[in-house]
Amino acid sequence: MPTFTFTARGRDGKKQKGTLTAETRQALNTMLQSRGLSAISIQEGAAPAMGGVGKKRLGRKVKTTELLVFTRQLSTIVSAGLPLLQGLDILGEQTDDPNFAAVIDSIGQDVESGESFSNSLTKYPRVFPDLYVSMVRAGEAGGDLDGVLLQLADYLEATEELKRRIKSAMTYPVVAFSMILLIAAGLVIWVVPQFAEIFSSFGRELPGPTRVLITTSEVLRSWKALVIAAVFIAVIIGAKFYSRTPMGRFNFDVLKLRLPVFGGLLRKVAISRFARTLSTLTRSGVPILQALEIVERTAGNEVFARAVKQAGESVRSGETLAEPLERCQQFPRMVTRMIAVGEKTGALEGMLMKIAEFYDSEVKAAVDSMTSLIEPILIMMMGLVVGSIVIALFMPILQLSSLVQA
Repeated sequence: MPTFTFTARGRDGKKQKGTLTAETRQALNTMLQSRGLSAISIQEGAAPAMGGVGKKRLGRKVKTTELLVFTRQLSTIVSAGLPLLQGLDILGEQTDDPNFAAVIDSIGQDVESGESFSNSLTKYPRVFPDLYVSMVRAGEAGGDLDGVLLQLADYLEATEELKRRIKSAMTYPVVAFSMILLIAAGLVIWVVPQFAEIFSSFGRELPGPTRVLITTSEVLRSWKALVIAAVFIAVIIGAKFYSRTPMGRFNFDVLKLRLPVFGGLLRKVAISRFARTLSTLTRSGVPILQALEIVERTAGNEVFARAVKQAGESVRSGETLAEPLERCQQFPRMVTRMIAVGEKTGALEGMLMKIAEFYDSEVKAAVDSMTSLIEPILIMMMGLVVGSIVIALFMPILQLSSLVQA
């Protein structure tokens, strides 16, 4: 019979964990009920060891959508007046991710033993990032946990929507361009050699484009193609390792921001993320210096991360936030002036949110226009590539037919 690991609650309200063998989950549930226990979670298999591997697996990253649903539902439960511990029990039961369910259950046990909710979240940094923990801690201190959780849910939802837009904008051209390369490679490797055999019987010098095409086909069909592929893969691997170093990450991010079309889009995304994150943190009661440190770690672009770090150092020395941001020249003047106005009027959070909303709409408009332009550009590229190959193949035939007619 299979072994099941269960978490159940007794009539006295205390949780119990254990391992039992039963034919089915329903049979185990009946067995627990006969003992006066109400099942909270049942998982097939023995409980994992809580050594290094078990803890690592328990704390692995969860999907943003899972975290978003958990945060919004917990906000609703807390605002409805239900105890936090009961809300954690409810959400732990209904989540579909076993790893996340175990994390929620562990947090519930910590809260039940008297630990604060924010401190229990710090044990799972891959599940709950610094921003999340800092906002929850500020919400606990200010007695507005449900409001802070609602802000967090809105922030996660807006961030996820932005990611979806960028992913949709990047995925289509990459896939379409890959298909163009595959079609061109197929023609060059398999179709061109058939024509090359026919051309060899002409006994005449072939046109330049045809010779280039045949030479390319011969290279791709020989051992030289393996050398080229090996060099290409080595360059990619080397670039990947270099991008993991601080200097490499910075240089690659500088390059990304200088890309035509995509560079401007990525800059708008970075500014939107900066403004939204800083607004959400300061509105939740997180001190400005701590908020800037979190924004630096979550910037997503090393160029903007360094700019935020310098801004934090300037603010610590007594400057306003707008002054160092304007000096770094990464933020448009409109952004720095709006921040300056927000600081003078005491409405910095609202002004930052307006900046984030403005750049979100800019990103959406840029993605929409790019999507409408990419399709005809890719069709034109495919026509040029395939058309060039076809013309190069038929030039000798046309040349020969003109000689025959003459």
